[in-house]
Amino acid sequence: MTSYNLEVNKERRLGVFGGTFDPLHEGHLQIALTTVAAFELDRMLLVPAAIPPHKRGANISSPYHRMAMLALATANLPNVSVLTIELESPDHPYTIETLSRIQSSAVDSRIFFVMGGDSFGDVTMWREFRRILTEYDVVVATRPGYPVGVRPVREKLIAHLPADLQSRVIDLRGGQQPAAGTFSDRHIFLTDFATVDISATEVRIAAAEGRSLFGLVPPQVAVYISKYGLYQDQI
Repeated sequence: MTSYNLEVNKERRLGVFGGTFDPLHEGHLQIALTTVAAFELDRMLLVPAAIPPHKRGANISSPYHRMAMLALATANLPNVSVLTIELESPDHPYTIETLSRIQSSAVDSRIFFVMGGDSFGDVTMWREFRRILTEYDVVVATRPGYPVGVRPVREKLIAHLPADLQSRVIDLRGGQQPAAGTFSDRHIFLTDFATVDISATEVRIAAAEGRSLFGLVPPQVAVYISKYGLYQDQI
């Protein structure tokens, strides 16, 4: 399978949501779709990682299975596509390398990089993290359970960032919308779009125990997991 053609003829907004997606679950889809709506994105690209640098050595499902589940789940979503750029790369690229390649293929597009709150907490350990946080808009999807409007909580979420990067943070939790003029510069947006608290680990354990995956993953993904007996070695 070849990569999605990123050639564009006009300026547009692209979301880039990377991850292992082992498997894609309803929380992932909710984040993708609500981010498209909130930031008026023209397209959301789901980018499955071949072997994430921070997970090398971990027991990760075949990229073929993960790609198949993504394709099934997004087949009828017009604004969400799967980009296989990392699966096709022999050098297991870092996030900044993937973002740079996408930007070079979509030179007139503004990229909104989506990451989970857990990943955001570790972002200062990523390669060239300053470039990620200054050259691109970053949408942080915090998991349910963070109190909205509590100053100590907000400070905890961004305490790991250098002061100059903290000044780029805009807190949109609680249903806030970006103010006029926000997009004159790049920002780090804290969001609480995710209301479904699901983890891929939870899905894998449920599959291994033979429990129903209803409400955890899209129906077509649940069928695929059952058909190919995925995650039976998780317990």
